[in-house]
Amino acid sequence: MLFRASAETVAVMSLDGSLFLHLIDRFVHMHGYRPGASEVRSWERSIPVLATALNDAGLGDVEVMLEYALPLNSKRADVVLAGVHPVTGESSYVVVELKQWSQALPDEDDPTLCHVDTYAHPVLNPIEQVRRYCEYLVNFNGAVAEHGHRVAGVAYLHNATEFGVSGLREIERNEHGLLFTAERRGAFLGHLRARLSDEHRGALAADELQAGAAVPSRQLMTVAAEEVRERSQFVLLDEQQVAYRMVLNAVEKAKHADRKEVVIVTGGPGTGKSVIALQLLGELYRRGVPALHATGSQSFTKTMRKVAGARKREVQDLFKYFNSFMTSEKNSLGALICDEAHRIRETSANRYTRAEHRTGRAQIDELIDVANVPVFFLDEHQVVRPGEMGTVAEIKAAAAKRGIPCSVVPLDSQFRCGGSDAYLRWVVRLLGLAPGGPVEWEPDGRMQLMVADSPQELEAFLEDRRTQGFGARMSAGYCWRWSPEPRPGAALPLDVTVGDWARPWNLRGERSVSGAPPAALWATDPAGFGQVGCVYTAQGFEYDWSGVIIGPDLVWRSDRWVTDRTASTDPVFTKSVLDADVDRLIRNTYKVLLTRGMVGTIVYSTDPETREKLRELVSDRPETQLSKTEESMQRR
Repeated sequence: MLFRASAETVAVMSLDGSLFLHLIDRFVHMHGYRPGASEVRSWERSIPVLATALNDAGLGDVEVMLEYALPLNSKRADVVLAGVHPVTGESSYVVVELKQWSQALPDEDDPTLCHVDTYAHPVLNPIEQVRRYCEYLVNFNGAVAEHGHRVAGVAYLHNATEFGVSGLREIERNEHGLLFTAERRGAFLGHLRARLSDEHRGALAADELQAGAAVPSRQLMTVAAEEVRERSQFVLLDEQQVAYRMVLNAVEKAKHADRKEVVIVTGGPGTGKSVIALQLLGELYRRGVPALHATGSQSFTKTMRKVAGARKREVQDLFKYFNSFMTSEKNSLGALICDEAHRIRETSANRYTRAEHRTGRAQIDELIDVANVPVFFLDEHQVVRPGEMGTVAEIKAAAAKRGIPCSVVPLDSQFRCGGSDAYLRWVVRLLGLAPGGPVEWEPDGRMQLMVADSPQELEAFLEDRRTQGFGARMSAGYCWRWSPEPRPGAALPLDVTVGDWARPWNLRGERSVSGAPPAALWATDPAGFGQVGCVYTAQGFEYDWSGVIIGPDLVWRSDRWVTDRTASTDPVFTKSVLDADVDRLIRNTYKVLLTRGMVGTIVYSTDPETREKLRELVSDRPETQLSKTEESMQRR
């Protein structure tokens, strides 16, 4: 949080102007940049109104926590009030969302959204906003995890009239989300008095909340067990079941013997790593073990949230990012499931990280420290960015440094790429990621592979497969500039150009533009076809048919591959990145793109000599007739 003090102190500091200067200084110190003008304006205009209301209600000893950071999350509540309940004598908390709006109208189609004149697009109804903050706090703060009744939430629109915002109240259901306006100030004071007393114990209640461990509540784990565990099941086979059992056994041993253990599960694309991760999550929740799922990929995490929490929104909060644990208490979790662990970075710090958290501590150390059993699912051949260090050697070294035993379980069974181990071997040999050099592709009846002579032929083939009911995507190496996203309604810039063929990259942002889905949903939303994906949006996903454009950053010359870093427009390849690292990362990039297809892959190279080499290795040409594999899938 930025600041905490009694309501009386906040009122005095607001009056003499020192509070806002203090908040600005604290913000700069914590974040490394100045707060926006709108945020400062909110502090100047809204906090004094709330402080005055508290003191007028006789609640000057209530502790006021400003810009309260939600646990394991980058979101902040405007204010959390801490005190003692006047009837029960228990600690009591009120989350307050302050708005300067004078009026707002509910969205006609979705009352959890509303329209405010100052915003061009719909925003969240403040009742829904504060309700979610309350529920999240109960789900992840140990001080209130078993005492949800201690938390209430209010949206205080202190400039609004009843007439201006009355439509928002349609979604008021409980004390986690109530709305008060300037006209109902008396009712607001009455509500505060009903939740908080004038006893001098506000600071103690605030201390209790701050000391609460950031772990999933038992109630949330029960919901997750039902939602994750009881969804359509996959049967774990052979080494998959071995990995699953080893993690559960390690968790049991850690619980009874007070010991840590690290488990690493390695496997290529489609070996079932994410399936095992979800199965583990559901089983751990069923056993009452505090656990979280984490990845380093925004696209992957958002899709996992959508898949696993489709019916229970609170389950989505159990899916975190690797940089969520910078300030977490050691061993506060029974297990941490790190999926796509090859995306682990050197450090969690970025330009938004608070100054006091820039400790230089390795991200891998944070992940190991937070849980009794950290579990890492990874594929070393999917490391595609400088600074990614999720390798078996790095994780084992970090565990050994702490004297923690480490087990490694390799996965071999293939579910992606038509279940074709032969295809995966062909890809890694093609790209020089395994010894032996490229070999001719011999069809195995599981995976289809063909070479296109033009991007038009590649796209037409994929479009034909889509008309047959199959999913398909086009992706490419990062060899074309990526223009800024256009304004809503404008055409997407046609950045990926080959001759007279041109298509846009997938979107980079979190909103849909001109009918194209946001970046996190490009691989899973049918509207993603037509944009060209990159390795960062394709990694971790699969679709029936994958069309891959190999750009000029990887070309075949005589008897070997040659990587050309000057042909890459990937901004992560700075001058400080060594040529050998660029070579490895570019080859890994194409390995990722070439292993996305569940049924087949069609590949095109922009370089004539490279196309000729691919043609030597692959005899199949694009055809519109369905294969036996596809016909079998359609029947299913």
